[in-house]
Amino acid sequence: MTDAANLTRKTITVGAGTLARGIAIIHRAARKKTSGPAFVWLGGYRSDMTGTKAVELDALAGELGLSSIRFDYSGHGASGGAFRDGTISRWLEEAIAVLDDIGPKRVILVGSSMGGWITLRLVQELKKRKRAAKVDGIVLIAPAPDFTAELIEPMLTEVERQSLSERGYFEERSEYSTEPNIYTRDLIEDGRKNSVMTGIIETGCPVHILQGMKDPDVPYAHALKLVEFLPADDVVLTLIRDGDHRLSRPQDIEKLRSAVSALILND
Repeated sequence: MTDAANLTRKTITVGAGTLARGIAIIHRAARKKTSGPAFVWLGGYRSDMTGTKAVELDALAGELGLSSIRFDYSGHGASGGAFRDGTISRWLEEAIAVLDDIGPKRVILVGSSMGGWITLRLVQELKKRKRAAKVDGIVLIAPAPDFTAELIEPMLTEVERQSLSERGYFEERSEYSTEPNIYTRDLIEDGRKNSVMTGIIETGCPVHILQGMKDPDVPYAHALKLVEFLPADDVVLTLIRDGDHRLSRPQDIEKLRSAVSALILND
């Protein structure tokens, strides 16, 4: 593992008034005279920047002398704000604000689960700007774009639909925490506004998808479907036969490191 000498922890404020929330960031500065993209970690639903994959990505950046950027969405980890207020639009706004604050010129975006959705939306938003970081490549880990419409809504029970209607949210048992997952009506309605699997997605860079075939949360068929919306890009899909949703085993981490490293070599 690399030392923490080049790590800076900070908090920025995103939004104003009642919408203001503090977003926690860990930034690894590149070594002097080292050129190359910054690694940007975009985590999943209810995950944080201290998870195994995020830490390993940062460690790889340290080994290569490159910059890395990790942050927690509002309602996650060390950031402020209420989790129940979270939507794709809100978390996307925070991702953009983090990049604006750090200001990398080139990036490799690494999105896990819901972070894969935010990654694809982030690319779309960056393309609208005259001055924005150039995206050299993308790695998606068990990506879940459009998961609210594609994976949640079709499976809702009558009890869950009633809870959404009457309470504005429903709860679901989590395999990864003693606390239940909470899905709000705002999250689902906002998800429709942020759909990406509705037409051709043009990232303008190589994309590598890592997907477990024993993923109970995001079926690998979802990754196969996503590939169909990326016809203009150089896309590699790696299906891991015994892989779960987290893909945090040593052999999975090695695949992640290889995928990210290959994007640097192809730069």
